[in-house]
Amino acid sequence: MKRTTLSLIACATALAAVTGFAMVSAPDTSGAATATPAARLPVERTSLLCPAPSTSDLAETAYTSFTPVTEGVEEKGSAGLTTAEPGGAAEDGGDGGDGGKSEGKGDKSDKGDEKEKPVLEPEKPGEPVAGKTSGSEAPALIGTAEGSHAPGWTVQQSTEVAAGTGRGLQGVNCAAPDTEFWFPGASTSSGRTDYVHLTNPDDSAAVVDIELYGKDGALKSTVGEGVTVPPHASEALLLSTLSDVEETDLTVHVGVRSGRVGAAVQALDDKTGGDWLTAAADPAGELVLPGIPKDATAVRLVLFTPGGTDADLKVRLASPSGPITPAGHETVHVKAGMTTGVDLGEVTRGEAGSLVLTPTGQSVPVVAAVRVVRGKGGEQESAFVPASDPVGARATAADNRAKRTTLSLVAPGKDAKVKVTASAGTEGGTTATKTYTVKGGTTQDVDAPVPAGLKGTYALTVETVSGGPVHASRTLTGSDEDVASFTVQTLPDDRGTVSVPRADEDLSVLQR
Repeated sequence: MKRTTLSLIACATALAAVTGFAMVSAPDTSGAATATPAARLPVERTSLLCPAPSTSDLAETAYTSFTPVTEGVEEKGSAGLTTAEPGGAAEDGGDGGDGGKSEGKGDKSDKGDEKEKPVLEPEKPGEPVAGKTSGSEAPALIGTAEGSHAPGWTVQQSTEVAAGTGRGLQGVNCAAPDTEFWFPGASTSSGRTDYVHLTNPDDSAAVVDIELYGKDGALKSTVGEGVTVPPHASEALLLSTLSDVEETDLTVHVGVRSGRVGAAVQALDDKTGGDWLTAAADPAGELVLPGIPKDATAVRLVLFTPGGTDADLKVRLASPSGPITPAGHETVHVKAGMTTGVDLGEVTRGEAGSLVLTPTGQSVPVVAAVRVVRGKGGEQESAFVPASDPVGARATAADNRAKRTTLSLVAPGKDAKVKVTASAGTEGGTTATKTYTVKGGTTQDVDAPVPAGLKGTYALTVETVSGGPVHASRTLTGSDEDVASFTVQTLPDDRGTVSVPRADEDLSVLQR
């Protein structure tokens, strides 16, 4: 062997020793049964983005942060939420709302020292922390959690608006940045004021395209093309400025050309209040919309198929006793590239319910959401339930309040067993746990556990123990008993762990 070759091998071997060079072992030819399964390890970093809560001077916003305890993580970690600037670069920290008063744990510096003052700064996993702000100029927030605070980190933003367009309770789970979002259920009709909020957490600008689809297909507009969101900044675009066509049912598609953003639609109505419309689950042939409130007085299903093929779907309501076909709405036809709206009325009829959509024949990817109205006359309020992924290993809802929280669980296929854990309160209390069995094809509004000696708000963590997939949502009602104010958040898997292939050192690769 030549001296040059020997030198190269020696150098490569030294490099492997320093950098921990490894490769995934080749499958054993003796059979797949000997293959080593991938390990699931806790994530080490999580990013969350909260949109600017309201433009109303009467807005009162609460933030609740919670990280469930995860085995196998390092003890060290941190998390914090800082402000994003509206259309400009943000400071490294913020005060939680320049136009209003804010307070919360983690306020450790003087008001003038913005760089050292996160809006929220959780102390350790398993203990929720809350803060609040008021007024119309509260900014969007950018959050990062690392180490022990990262797996399953959840932040809920809840805003109560006493009067005006969008009055009532508006809630949203602060979401991770991504590159594509679907929002069926938006509108540009008279009486609706809908905004799409975009927040960029990164150091470089993001470029975004916003497409609108109505009952006849795509709405012509160039305003939504190539929208630039500056670094560490947030933009809110009024949908009616992107197109002058009035549409009762609209699907908004947010696609990112470069970078990544957080996105949510704020839907405000003159008569029925408002809420946040979060992104629906990715287009799929089968969809579950979990936890429609049992006292809903109006339910409108909005669907869209992004492909070039029409979709035909069976519509079933998973009730406490089993699947029910809504009268007159056994199936729904969705034309390719067009938004379809179906008025289901009082479909739940006083019982817990979830919509389950399945193909009648060929499976065609679809996105869907329902707009729900509670109350009657001047006491109405509205919220949204988008199609959601299953709970999976674990999901969490923060900001739960005694006697104002309803947890809905639906098992669309097989029976399933789940464990629900209530954390301590933000101001005191001890954890509590209950286990439930949900029969296949049913929805159950369960009597969720409440921390003993509860003070403040608390978090609910749902874990799948056995059986088939479970979907879940949490309904939170407002403090004003004269108005049927409420908000619904779905509980998909928190992605607190990731699959990591097992690897072994194999220096023989250097000789191949």
